[in-house]
Amino acid sequence: MSTAEQPEPHGTPDAPDAPGTLLGAADIRELAAVLGVRPTKQKGQNFVIDANTVRRIVRTAEVRPDDVVVEVGPGLGSLTLALLEAADRVTAVEIDDVLAAALPATITARMPQKADRFALVHSDALHVQELPGPPPTALVANLPYNVAVPVLLHMLDRFPTIERTLVMVQAEVADRLAARPGNKVYGVPSVKANWYADVKRAGAIGRNVFWPAPNVDSGLVALTRRTEPVKTTATKAEVFAVVDAAFAQRRKTLRAALAGWAGSAAAAESALVGAGISPQARGEGLTVEEFARIAEHKPAAERAAL
Repeated sequence: MSTAEQPEPHGTPDAPDAPGTLLGAADIRELAAVLGVRPTKQKGQNFVIDANTVRRIVRTAEVRPDDVVVEVGPGLGSLTLALLEAADRVTAVEIDDVLAAALPATITARMPQKADRFALVHSDALHVQELPGPPPTALVANLPYNVAVPVLLHMLDRFPTIERTLVMVQAEVADRLAARPGNKVYGVPSVKANWYADVKRAGAIGRNVFWPAPNVDSGLVALTRRTEPVKTTATKAEVFAVVDAAFAQRRKTLRAALAGWAGSAAAAESALVGAGISPQARGEGLTVEEFARIAEHKPAAERAAL
């Protein structure tokens, strides 16, 4: 973590909140006890127990009164309640049976005036193909670390109306998502996220605002949907195939790394030269637009087989 990305000061996890609204540390533990919930590493569950932190997330996400927000992994509802304070509607996607069953009751008890503006989708976010109500305009989520990137990319792909996204992920993943070409952590998540959006780091989150406290730091990543898609005649699948191939052997030159993708090293070199890319370059130095140009120059027979 760079000095610029040190966690911002925040209230202690047990700081008092507006009664009957947001969940504090004691509320979270009491609710978990009633439900018999014990957070598990397998499901990547780390519940936010600090109301100041969830309000900070909502502010950083620039949630507006007319926003329709989709939240993935709401857990016990800490962030959900803060989102409902600020947005027009919130749809939460929760995979856990117990948490999904309990969340509507928590919303009704804590924020009855907004209960009819809340919807729950009990599903694995990776399998969600549609959402109830108006199309979402924003995605705000504390994403489980083990599936953060696939879930983020799926939601951006499936719901093109999402204009703004703010996700809390493991700090290392945040760095990868926001990395620029030439950075040592620039890779597949960086390029694929940039296909959909402009991506930047938006802050850091301390470990002690979670229960249980994770063994890693967390970071916020802000994504703003591209106003114009990447200009290319290649499909997303074709571009992503180049990206995957380039970083599968990231230490190799693109001529070597893309040999399997193109059919041979010679064919890879031909595609690279046609795209205006040096065959001796490496994937970590290329923009998403450059990957798209390479995809456009894939040998016809190989491209047809994709």
